[in-house]
Amino acid sequence: MDKKNALRAGAVSAGTALMMLLMTSPALALTRDDGDDPGKGLSIGETLGLYVALPIVIFLVIAGLVMVGDKSRKQPNQG
Repeated sequence: MDKKNALRAGAVSAGTALMMLLMTSPALALTRDDGDDPGKGLSIGETLGLYVALPIVIFLVIAGLVMVGDKSRKQPNQG
C-alpha cells in the first residue's frame, strides 16, 4: 500500500509542477520598461567574489568573533 501512495503523491507533484510551468507567462526580459537604465554586467571574478568569497569571509569573521568572545568568558577551573 505504501508504494501505491508514494506513486500517487509523485504523480500529483509532477502534475502540479507541470501545470505551473505551462501556465506561467514568459518573463519578457527583452522588453525594456520606461526609465530602465541597466549598468554593465559583472565579470566572472566580480561575481565569484561577491557571491562566493564575500559570504565566506563574513562567515569566518563572525565565527572568529564568537570564538574569541566565548574563550574570554571561560573562567579557569579552581579546584
